[in-house]
Amino acid sequence: MAKYRKRPVVIEAQQYDGHNGIKLLAWIGGSELQEDLTGHGIEIKTLEGTMRADKGDWIIKGVKGEFYPCKDEIFRMTYEPAAEATS
Repeated sequence: MAKYRKRPVVIEAQQYDGHNGIKLLAWIGGSELQEDLTGHGIEIKTLEGTMRADKGDWIIKGVKGEFYPCKDEIFRMTYEPAAEATS
């Protein structure tokens, strides 16, 4: 079986904390997110259908501008902070 490594791609992501649904809504562009009024979760329209992000999950902006949720544990195993570009 062939093995593959994920390419080093810098992504944008924000963690849902149960209180920042409005901020995430603005970032995503408005129509792609619905927040559970209890603050426990949000629903995001993704390329694969509607997915739920719970408090503590990350919302990732993919390489094609799409958004999707990612559990905190998986996010931390997959991503690390990127160095800020200097100009």
